[in-house]
Amino acid sequence: MKVAVIGTGYVGLVVGACLAETGNDVLCADVDGAKIAGLKENRLPIYEPGLEPLVVRNQREGRLQFTTEVGRSVERSDVIVIAVGTPPDEDGSADLQHVLAVARAIGQHMNQPKIVITKSTVPVGTAARIRAEIAKHTSVSFHVCSNPEFLKEGAAVDDFMKPDRVIVGVDSEDAGRVLAELYAPFVRTGNPIIFMDTPSAEMTKYAANAMLATRISFMNQMARLCEAVGADVTLVRKGIGSDRRIGPAFLFPGPGYGGSCFPKDVKALLRTAELNGMRFDILESVEAANERQKRLLFEKVERHFDGKLAGTAVAVWGLAFKAETDDVRESPALVLVEALLSAGATVRVHDPAAVASARRHLGDRVTYAAHAYEAVDGAAALVIVTEWLEYRNPDFDRIKRLLVRPLIVDGRNLYDPVRLTRLGFTYDSIGRPVACASS
Repeated sequence: MKVAVIGTGYVGLVVGACLAETGNDVLCADVDGAKIAGLKENRLPIYEPGLEPLVVRNQREGRLQFTTEVGRSVERSDVIVIAVGTPPDEDGSADLQHVLAVARAIGQHMNQPKIVITKSTVPVGTAARIRAEIAKHTSVSFHVCSNPEFLKEGAAVDDFMKPDRVIVGVDSEDAGRVLAELYAPFVRTGNPIIFMDTPSAEMTKYAANAMLATRISFMNQMARLCEAVGADVTLVRKGIGSDRRIGPAFLFPGPGYGGSCFPKDVKALLRTAELNGMRFDILESVEAANERQKRLLFEKVERHFDGKLAGTAVAVWGLAFKAETDDVRESPALVLVEALLSAGATVRVHDPAAVASARRHLGDRVTYAAHAYEAVDGAAALVIVTEWLEYRNPDFDRIKRLLVRPLIVDGRNLYDPVRLTRLGFTYDSIGRPVACASS
């Protein structure tokens, strides 16, 4: 099948590479000439495990191409995927200017009947707006479908190749048959393609992310309560996660959710509710709880120093909002670092993949360590924000020698408090009693 993917950001690049991997002829288009030039030379603009080999292999075999000519990509394709960004507007709603610009270009270059698929995360009613925009510029028949993505950063290739489900909002049986053929290679193990109307498909994306954000904020609030009453949130998580009605996923407490999806989609859903005359009370609380949670690690560090952080060196492990990505958008680590700097601390940071992304936000106000232990050397505390594998089983004896004070504040509950106490650390994690070495 000849497919055009408009937009080569996180979603578009993963979609294009995975569709090419299953034998489709894919042309990815983007107006960013520098990005396209890099992609043609197999230089990816994002870090995503497993993606680079797909891009390299499919370019080499001629199934995947990159271009800045959006019009040409539309003209030579049967299926067009819109995968451009929908950043939050000032009022929290999704900014659709890029989506509608692509729709305009599609209409202007519609040379035969085509199927247009919206992969961008868009509010309910966007498919109708896309259809209307395309129709202004063409009399050729076309279909507009909603096909939201459910890709986790750090596992996006696996999520696309082996999806839990594929959600497709269609406007006709003909369009449904084409999308069923397109996605057949990905659902051979029996996971479903769920067909529905386009508004329901658009809403499903927001509902899924809002539910996951709610679970995260709920557990973060439970963790705060556990600390207050002396309970252990790790045991509480196991207790409730074993209930089949609840399940174990997204019940790990942490420093707050971030990234490109949850914060933006919660805001957009709140805005949709407001425009339709209702208050989404639960999501308002979720958003407020998450903003408070992002301050928690700083508050913990501040307490250990009695509020006197001026001139204190603090090491921070992890800048990305989660492991296996270089994405620092809405990252709790940036909130922590900014708060430490405002309190007069000096900050040394390490991340296996996100230093370049973080530098665009933090500039030269922090010290960037090439190795994790380099960040710790001479620091008075180590704070762990991102759950990278290399942080899970470090050399604690070395860490203790390098720190001027044996204090670890762990935002991901990576370590055993009993073990850290035996090793002589003060260990402060999320939702568990602070573990202190006996004097």
